[in-house]
Amino acid sequence: MTTPEPVPAGARPRAGGAEPGEPLREGRWRDAAAVLSYVLLACWVTARLWSRPGAALRDNRTDQWQFEWMMAHGARVVTEFAYPFASNRMNVPDGVNLMANTSVLSISLPMTPVTVLFGPHWSFLIFLTAGLAATGTAWYFFLSRVVTRSRGPAWLGAAFCAFAPAMVSHANGHPNIVSQFVVPLIAWRTLRLAEPGRWLRNGVLLGLLIVWQAFINLEILLMTAIGLAVVVGALALRRPSRRRDARPFLAGLGVAALLSGALLAYPLHVQLFGPGSYHGLSRLIRGYRTDLAAFVGYSRESLAGDARSAAPLAKNATEENAFFGWPLVVLVVALVWWLRRSAVVLGLAALGLLFAVLSLGREVQLNGRETGVPAPWAALEGLPLLHSVVPTRWSLALGPIIGVFLALSAEQARRLAVRHPAARSQIRFVGVTVLLMALLPLLPTPLPTTRPDPVPAFVTSGAWRPYVAGGRSVVTLPLPDNTYPDPLRWSARTRLEMPLARGYFLYPDTRPQAPEPEVALFGAPFRRTSTLLGRIARTGAVPPITPQDRAAAVDDLRYWRAGVVVLGPHRHAGALGTAMTELTGIRPTWAGGVWVWDVRPLTD
Repeated sequence: MTTPEPVPAGARPRAGGAEPGEPLREGRWRDAAAVLSYVLLACWVTARLWSRPGAALRDNRTDQWQFEWMMAHGARVVTEFAYPFASNRMNVPDGVNLMANTSVLSISLPMTPVTVLFGPHWSFLIFLTAGLAATGTAWYFFLSRVVTRSRGPAWLGAAFCAFAPAMVSHANGHPNIVSQFVVPLIAWRTLRLAEPGRWLRNGVLLGLLIVWQAFINLEILLMTAIGLAVVVGALALRRPSRRRDARPFLAGLGVAALLSGALLAYPLHVQLFGPGSYHGLSRLIRGYRTDLAAFVGYSRESLAGDARSAAPLAKNATEENAFFGWPLVVLVVALVWWLRRSAVVLGLAALGLLFAVLSLGREVQLNGRETGVPAPWAALEGLPLLHSVVPTRWSLALGPIIGVFLALSAEQARRLAVRHPAARSQIRFVGVTVLLMALLPLLPTPLPTTRPDPVPAFVTSGAWRPYVAGGRSVVTLPLPDNTYPDPLRWSARTRLEMPLARGYFLYPDTRPQAPEPEVALFGAPFRRTSTLLGRIARTGAVPPITPQDRAAAVDDLRYWRAGVVVLGPHRHAGALGTAMTELTGIRPTWAGGVWVWDVRPLTD
């Protein structure tokens, strides 16, 4: 029994990707139907965001507001020629290293017209929806033209690549992770490097794709590079006689490395060594790992899943990176055994197992409990580049691997049905039944949403502008962080014209007594006043305000170059307002739906 292999690197697909005996026009209609199906699936996942204008993701407003801010930054780069790799519109006066965060310049720059005309909320929503649809489309054309040359199996595999449980989970606020449409393009161009006589052209195209993906998400780029190294190695072992392909392949790869290295050298220097750069993630973030039981569980966004069963197996709703369910796990093992004569399948199976083991983190966890069993990641997490990878996200790579397995196995079943016409109906019945049992429970459900508080009129009317003249900032109560991201949405609504003190971003821990110096924190290093206000925001209790607290508040307001302090809707607004009045001795005024403290007399 033979097993389908990817098309040889030097081969060209049939015109229009047509299958044997298939009219070209009919093939194009099927392509169009496949693309439409991915668009409809993406709209289904994001349906509640589209149907409720202004709605927010219930399970991760924090990252949604951050990405809306990033979309506004991209528009500002285009319209005002702002510096793209850092910004002083948040965390005044130190600014934010956007290369060390998720700047998504590959998306935010070309989407500037949408952001300018309709606002960052709509550009975020289009980014999220189009990212899912484009990922399915790109995988479909890669699988149907390079891997199987059959549209049906390619559609199935691509649908899983784009809408696997992990992808739908990350749609809760991580459009940069679900937008993996460049990955199959990189794979396609990598396999084409061996074409004789085209090493320069192919190398340039691959280098540009690498740069494109680098400005979407570097974690996905790293996983792609590792996966392609395994696939190329497996193909080389499968065809050792084609050594003549090595020269153009290596030449093209060298061109891609030189071009992408030259274009990314300065941005990566800013990311790794510029102001606001950090060296690794905090122990808290490094603790994000995949629970062993998650591989056979169901995510809360799957048809068979729910939050009660999924919550103990993942840190939050956005990091449910495995959750394949028992039926699919058993099916994948069976498919690998069935297709074991394929070197590519065996290589991908080994790679998938490696990624699954790495995602377990430092210590294996089972059903939310520590097992005491060490995992290999403990020996790797301190290495350069790897120290900035969230361990659980290694299991994200399992989605495309399983998608390829599904496409190859469906193609193999199709070939069996062609060779054995008498058993065709039985083969199809068994195949469809097995797929339904494994995949039906994983069907995605629409992302849950909530109705956020409206942006205050004080922001939308521009009433804040006189307070920030001369380089001053807006201080919000509480100051923005990973628990209170609303001010980022306010600033994005003003196209970042309203500068913020502090914010939500990754920033090095520069405290003198930091337990892990220079690792990334969620936000700027704490100051006395921000710590005090944060505690009040969590508890609603105002501690006795001492003269030292008042002196520190003035110092901190001066450090932040504060022109105004603003208190919007908050469950502990009364306590926060009382504390700020006691700290500054200034009575607030009510303006545009917020309480306003004019602190310019204190900070002049």
